[in-house]
Amino acid sequence: MVSAHAVPSHSIPTTKKKEIHSMGIIWTIIIGFIAGVLAKFVMPGSNEPSGFILTTILGIVGAFVASFLGQALGWYGAGEGAGLIGAVVGAIIVLAVWGMVAKRA
Repeated sequence: MVSAHAVPSHSIPTTKKKEIHSMGIIWTIIIGFIAGVLAKFVMPGSNEPSGFILTTILGIVGAFVASFLGQALGWYGAGEGAGLIGAVVGAIIVLAVWGMVAKRA
């Protein structure tokens, strides 16, 4: 008896791979939005990006920042990404940098 985990990825049909990839993008957007909202709640400011799209981008960028810093510090292995908490922390860092840059301009 062969388990589903033993099936090599090259034997998965192409349409199924596209569905899996599409769901990954959708989850990235959802988690990015949640992380962006939480970061803006923790660190409110008058000169912060607003709106659904900018909040989502804030959370996604925060996740990339957290993943990069986590991998550089050895917290995450190669190919591992930050979770929701890491994305929120990364988004807070992005908001702090945004606030410093916006004050100078």
